Amino acid sequence: VIFTSFSRATSQHIAMGNTVAQDFKAAHPEELNENGTVKVCIGGGAGFIGSHLAKKLKEEGCYVVCADWKDNEFMEPSEFCHEFLKLDLRLLENCVTATKGCQHVYNLAADMGGMGFIVSNQSVLLYNNTMISFNMLEAARQNGAKRYFYSSTACVYNEDLQTDPANPGLREDMAWPANPQDTYGLEKLYAEEMALAYAKDFPIKTRVARYHNVYGPRGTWKGGREKVPAAFCRKAVVSTEEFEVWGDGLQTRSFMFIDDCVNGSILIMLSDCVEPLNLGTDEMVDMNEFARIAMGFAGKDLPIKHIPGPMGVRGRNSDNTMIKAKLGWAPSIPIRTGLKETYDWIKAQIEAESAGGASTAAYSSSEVVAQVTDTLDELTK
Repeated sequence: VIFTSFSRATSQHIAMGNTVAQDFKAAHPEELNENGTVKVCIGGGAGFIGSHLAKKLKEEGCYVVCADWKDNEFMEPSEFCHEFLKLDLRLLENCVTATKGCQHVYNLAADMGGMGFIVSNQSVLLYNNTMISFNMLEAARQNGAKRYFYSSTACVYNEDLQTDPANPGLREDMAWPANPQDTYGLEKLYAEEMALAYAKDFPIKTRVARYHNVYGPRGTWKGGREKVPAAFCRKAVVSTEEFEVWGDGLQTRSFMFIDDCVNGSILIMLSDCVEPLNLGTDEMVDMNEFARIAMGFAGKDLPIKHIPGPMGVRGRNSDNTMIKAKLGWAPSIPIRTGLKETYDWIKAQIEAESAGGASTAAYSSSEVVAQVTDTLDELTK
């Protein structure tokens, strides 16, 4: 089983199956449906993290309902869920439909992307994500859900604490006083507070994880919404003369492989921890080093070309003291291990496109996505 008890986990139990184990069921019979299983709703279930989480929970014996406004690019619904509902979760009535009869609700739904998308779409993200976060939480309450998981982000942290590339790690108490760099982080921070308030006022257990830069295969790797790991893997495959990096490349981040993210999310959801928890590794690299790691998988050592582009904060790392104290576990998959798996998958995608006659030359660059309001305009159609 994944837990020895459901308040503390140990690393040797991770990925051994039966997450919703017999001891949890015995301790929480009120969280089971009539046949002794857990019905789970995953908002944003067609997304990168959501689909991986859904797949894991389905394998563990949960009945999984996924809701999203888009289809998954890389998996058929039957691979990761029992029911797939194509719904706009900005609307309360759709959230109520999605969460009906579910004991556990995971809200991973968000309009998002990498820095090249966030910097030019802040108003749109603020509106869309506010509506999704509040309506999914209220729908879970209306439908009598027992537990609610909210996927927050390391972007909630105060920008003034992230000016040094040698960031020693951001503790959970550093989110206040609030000063996130962008509105994406601000929305996540007040949605955290909404979840905490609901847990105080209503009979629903809310859990919050602050994700730190999640990556892995079967995720967006082109088009402008991709994040740094996918972009760097893609560039490593196709670049021949130089490797483009936005800014001076000295900005630092920690990165978490998708398997750690999925396991950690489930551990947090089923735990007794009521406070928001960091969910990320504390292995920090700067972007120049990260680029060299990616190039190394391709057997390349190209000169790095620093070009203008959004860089985000100068330094961000996860302090894992609290998650280790609360769960006895923390993400641990090394960057080189996870990135190699991601690189191999992206390389296969590019090779498939090339075999079909598509040009892949443009994949050596990243783009800043222009502001688009199509999702807002659709609300009144």
